[in-house]
Amino acid sequence: MLGHLGVNVADLRAAKRYYDTIMPLLGYSQFISATDQFAYHPAYGKPGTYIFYPALELPADEPAYSRHRPGLQHLAFMVNSRTEVDAVHHKACELVAEFGGQVLHTPQHFPQYPPPYFATFWLDPWGVMLEAVCHYDLP
Repeated sequence: MLGHLGVNVADLRAAKRYYDTIMPLLGYSQFISATDQFAYHPAYGKPGTYIFYPALELPADEPAYSRHRPGLQHLAFMVNSRTEVDAVHHKACELVAEFGGQVLHTPQHFPQYPPPYFATFWLDPWGVMLEAVCHYDLP
């Protein structure tokens, strides 16, 4: 089991506002809130991976993150029902309008993946692709 992962952020304050809004819908609660990082852990004492967001100062000549280069491609969060996928999608649309980013796929079944696979995909304002997925046939 993966214990934790870190996702560097260039704008700590904006990233915290963004992720504080969406992470509860993905089953996570705040773990750390400091001047140089913030983090979440699975809510309600459930086992799972902790996610840390440390602040990163990029040199001016450093290329921005891209999911199309080696490294992190996307983060997929498992939720318990298609209704929860829909709720995350609705909140992601609000966040795209407020912070930027892009909805890539509205909630739908993805027949190219082992069924059942009902998911929505979007980009956060910094280009990280996020996914909410339900692997159950629950409405």
